[in-house]
Amino acid sequence: MRQALIYKGSVKTAAVPAPTVGKGRLLIRVVNSCISAGTEMAGVASTGKSPVRTMLEQPEKIRKLIGLIKSEGLHKLLNQYKFLKESGQPTGYSVSGVVIGIGEGVADFKIGDAVAASGGGFAFHAEFVEVPKNLVVKIPNGVEFKEASTVALGAIALHGVRRTGLNIGEYAVVVGTGILGLIAIQILHSSGIQVIAVDINVPRLKIAADLGAQFTVNSSIEDPVKAVDNITQGHGSDAVLFAASTSDSKVLSQSFQMCRRKGKVVLMGVSGMDLNRKDLYPGEIDLHISTSYGPGRYDDKYEEQGIDYPYAYVRWTEGRNFAEYLRLLASKQVNLNALISRIYPIEEADKAFDSLKDTENKPLIVLLDYGKLSGDYFSVMYPERKIILRSTPSVHHEKINVGIIGVGNFAQLVHLPNLKKLSDKYSIYALASQSGVKAKNTGVFYSAHYVTTDYNVIINDPKVDLIMICTRHRNHAELTLKALKAGKHVFVEKPLATTLDDLARLEDFFNAHQNDTPVLMVGFNRRFSPYFNEIRKYTAKRIGPLYIHYRMNAGYKAADHWTHSDGGRIVGECCHIIDAVSSLTGSKILQSQAYTIEEGKSKFLSGDNKSINLSFEDGSIAVIEYLSLGSQLLPKEYMEVHFDEKTFVLNDYKSLKSYGFKTKNLHTKSSEKGHLEELNALYNSLNGHSSSWPIEWSDLHQTTAILLQI
Repeated sequence: MRQALIYKGSVKTAAVPAPTVGKGRLLIRVVNSCISAGTEMAGVASTGKSPVRTMLEQPEKIRKLIGLIKSEGLHKLLNQYKFLKESGQPTGYSVSGVVIGIGEGVADFKIGDAVAASGGGFAFHAEFVEVPKNLVVKIPNGVEFKEASTVALGAIALHGVRRTGLNIGEYAVVVGTGILGLIAIQILHSSGIQVIAVDINVPRLKIAADLGAQFTVNSSIEDPVKAVDNITQGHGSDAVLFAASTSDSKVLSQSFQMCRRKGKVVLMGVSGMDLNRKDLYPGEIDLHISTSYGPGRYDDKYEEQGIDYPYAYVRWTEGRNFAEYLRLLASKQVNLNALISRIYPIEEADKAFDSLKDTENKPLIVLLDYGKLSGDYFSVMYPERKIILRSTPSVHHEKINVGIIGVGNFAQLVHLPNLKKLSDKYSIYALASQSGVKAKNTGVFYSAHYVTTDYNVIINDPKVDLIMICTRHRNHAELTLKALKAGKHVFVEKPLATTLDDLARLEDFFNAHQNDTPVLMVGFNRRFSPYFNEIRKYTAKRIGPLYIHYRMNAGYKAADHWTHSDGGRIVGECCHIIDAVSSLTGSKILQSQAYTIEEGKSKFLSGDNKSINLSFEDGSIAVIEYLSLGSQLLPKEYMEVHFDEKTFVLNDYKSLKSYGFKTKNLHTKSSEKGHLEELNALYNSLNGHSSSWPIEWSDLHQTTAILLQI
């Protein structure tokens, strides 16, 4: 499909795989999309800045960068920077089109419905988009696709008007007559509000007057505060809707001064925020923020999970604002004829964005067009979801062709660079991602043969030897089982499963295929670390049992963070520790017991703070502390191993010291947790150098089962 992408300060039209449709979502064939002259143009400009300038403008990123260098190492960060620099970034958040696919759990829509959709991260400038149901509304009769594609801008303006709380006959000053301001003026006028438009752009003020502003003020030639004072008979405006975009705090200061006593300013645009107390205090002026489209914005449960707010308690959600804006278009209470300046075909996305850089004759609304649809909507039901990036590579019998499902941050930061480093052993053959853009960017950077948004393409590809699964945790067991049944070797990032039922299904598969199963590897990398290999040299020769103390200072995550879902943090991360200590004992776990802090006493969740005691058949004991309430200044991982009057102390996989005997003390600049070494071990199993799996099924099952029980 065709999609507009940002590359280093400019926009280009690129070919990327079209999205599939997931649970709770709709697949839309786009007819028009609307370019935001503010938000999107700022995004284009930011990609053209040097990293140094970006850091200087946002100092908090410097601190984050230093932390990443300490934990991951400079070479990984440099590789990631190079990747991001060469990648195209998606843009857009307001479209109209036709429904061609309906995901599980979506009601009230049918194939062929004309709809408008919004949402950053969903409603891109692309031929096909997949959008959660709460961000999609039907287009009423009488509204054209080009008008409906402005749904995001209309909802922003509408929510800004709602935040003023004005009643019939009251005064509203609208500062700024750009797109948002001009739409807001029409909504205010149709609601019986007396509108005063303030700007320095004479043609825009003329349009404002034509659209319902009873008064216009050119602030470049007269004092807007005095003008508003005169218009309101010395009282001041009941509210000011700030729809301008400026870094100058003076305009906001004037907005406060234009208000009557106990009036309000609603900040819908962008302003310098140097506030002067005397502008607000004497008149007890309120400053309100208007957050985008309204209630539901930035709430993943509403936007992504489709959980609506009760109508009786939240009358106007962002979705209901979308629908109301389209109703206003249908009833002609909002008219866009004077605002839609230009329409460009998607192939000319670069020209469309460049037109908005014209400071003298800057257009108001610029749209992209994706071609008209025929009456047969089903002809576009199956858009292309696979793109060949390079010709079929020559066959290397000694290499393992890898198909990677999921190319998120961890895959990009860890596994893909390691696979590239081991290019004599592995070939990055195919990539799958829900995001066609992410798949395309990653595939180009790592020279994959093809990319796709449909993981079944990779699972069913006979040329793929190994499936590497790096998706969200909830998909691990399902994808692993599908790949194994297709005869593929599997490397799945931890955890192996998030429910006992999923684990049981995998166990049933191996019980039924004991002698002819492909290799299964789970990303329990700690046991392959150079530090663990050094410790194991000595613990393997021990006389008595081990006493192991392992602390993971995992750090605080808010209750709504995604890591708490799909098994939670214990299943998703503590699995590393269970596997690691088990590998040192070389013995089966006899008993496990867990203690949890009492929930409700603080913001820290009990599920994030556990003490786990393990006893092993050989008499060894492991005490594991997993906590989120520790200091961020403390290193993340720490282990003591005691045996035969000897002790090892491992500090964050950066140093290893021994006490009571002489060994090789190891030190590394960054944490060496065994990610590269686990791929070497897997290769040895796949090519026959090793007759066993890197981690036996009994160990994979034991670790997963114990954690799910805990």
